[in-house]
Amino acid sequence: MNQIDINQLRQFSYLELIARQMVEGFITGLHKSPFHGFSVEFAEYRPYNTGESTRNIDWKLYGKTDKLFVKQFEEETNLRCQLIIDTSSSMYFPIRKKLSLENPNKLYFSVYAAAAIIQMLKQQRDAVGLSLFSNQIDFHSRAKSNSVHIKLITTELEKLLSNYDEKQKQTTNVIDALHEIAERIHRRSLVIVFSDMFDNFHQKDDLFLALQHLRYNKHEVILFHVYDETLEINFDFDNKPYKFIDMETQEMIKVNASEMKNIYRKAMKEFKEELKIRCGQYHIDLVETNINQGFYKVLLTYFLKRQKMP
Repeated sequence: MNQIDINQLRQFSYLELIARQMVEGFITGLHKSPFHGFSVEFAEYRPYNTGESTRNIDWKLYGKTDKLFVKQFEEETNLRCQLIIDTSSSMYFPIRKKLSLENPNKLYFSVYAAAAIIQMLKQQRDAVGLSLFSNQIDFHSRAKSNSVHIKLITTELEKLLSNYDEKQKQTTNVIDALHEIAERIHRRSLVIVFSDMFDNFHQKDDLFLALQHLRYNKHEVILFHVYDETLEINFDFDNKPYKFIDMETQEMIKVNASEMKNIYRKAMKEFKEELKIRCGQYHIDLVETNINQGFYKVLLTYFLKRQKMP
């Protein structure tokens, strides 16, 4: 590898590099329509008009030409997108000795899926914001399109992967967090949520109202309901006694998996059906997302939604 290649690689973090590869692999073979009307950070120069703000005068150009010119910026982008990731303890399931793209837990999957979507937004010069929540809003940024901002939110995603142990045994307040995030997204946006939706489900009416709140200001909402289908949906455990430990409260119960399987599957089926019905009522795009089936479904859903939006 020559020096130029090394310098190019140093511009990106490992997360960014993998996300770029994921996007490049996804778009290979896809017929893409041209991207019309996307904004750029800097558009053009125009002469300075006496009496207006001097904030955007290009003083370097003045030094060269002895004339005052103003940088014109495009304020509007094609799309504003807010990525919301549930970082509660249950999102760290399944517990794995070593995480990878082929062997993720729910949070690991969500982080890489979000990073890939950020790359797609970046390519189209769209604005993107990031919200992370557990028992509170841990991070929130408004949607922007500049490179410094993209680097900031990518760094926050990387922190989630590196601070693995800090989130264990942490309770969750999904309802209040979603309401607060909804209040903070002022301009019409595409809102994308990654969550297992398992927390606070005993307060499901309030939970669904919080989801509905995300439709405030006519936002378009996609909910990626992330789960491990084998363990969390099908409850495929061996026929033997297990100790099941709540990842938030550390409450433990001892049961034989085979005795609980039918009861568990019935409850999970009812939960998923109600989630589907409520999301349909609120015009939220629900995407059931098995973390063991790769990222294609997530990227395709975003891609198709992006094509439909003005």
